[in-house]
Amino acid sequence: MLGGVGLATAGLLPARAAGATTPLKGNLKQAVARWTFGQQSVDQLCLTVKGLGFAAIDLVGPEDWPVLKAHGVVSSMCNGAEINLKDGFAGVEFHDQLVERYTRHIDLVADAGYRNLICFSGNRNGMDPGQGLKNAEAGLKRILGHAERRGVMLVMELLNSKVDHPDYLCDNSAWGVELCKRLGSQHFGLLYDIYHMQIMEGDIIATIRKHHQYFAHYHTAGVPGRHEIGDDQELNYPAICRAILETGFTGYLAQEFTPLAADPVASLREAVRLCDV
Repeated sequence: MLGGVGLATAGLLPARAAGATTPLKGNLKQAVARWTFGQQSVDQLCLTVKGLGFAAIDLVGPEDWPVLKAHGVVSSMCNGAEINLKDGFAGVEFHDQLVERYTRHIDLVADAGYRNLICFSGNRNGMDPGQGLKNAEAGLKRILGHAERRGVMLVMELLNSKVDHPDYLCDNSAWGVELCKRLGSQHFGLLYDIYHMQIMEGDIIATIRKHHQYFAHYHTAGVPGRHEIGDDQELNYPAICRAILETGFTGYLAQEFTPLAADPVASLREAVRLCDV
């Protein structure tokens, strides 16, 4: 249904990962979430990612796009249209504000030459999940036509409600997939966050194989703790990334862990190597 999303040829450089002995294979386009490297300016982070052999940063808003463009770095997942993570499309009381914000932001994303724009279900607030599904469908349909006309992909993130985001509604793949089916658009998909979905439901590789056509973007982090993705946590990221590639995915996988190590760039370098299958 969706295939790969994002800019098919952007975000990857024919460079060596710093400290590595071989160049990156580059079969899977990688990015890093801007918020996980708050100790670096956007300018510094652009230099960091290019030094590691890729050129994409997730969750960057319009105010920083000129810096990315100056470095030849892609905004692989744009943000800034959302109200917050709690007040989303499941709440009809937020629809008018969200429609105004997203209509404006879709134009900003398209005019900048980018593709992906994040959105959120918001919290349940006592709502039945079925009602939340109807509400989200109705709200998103108000902006989806505009996104289609401008070539922008709306991407709803799956988040866990057990540890990090209590009461978040889109906390399981089945709910998100059903929303995709109801909307039936090539310009709406899911951000399958591997960390969050391991906490909520596990069965990561089987889920990717079953529902990959609805997964427009991926995020990583170690479980438990949301830290580095090496062998001190429970997920086998090389195997997961091979499964993603086997689906024909051509979009982005973004590293979204919070580094614990004294050298966070070394942690990012190792994560990129692990996912470079």
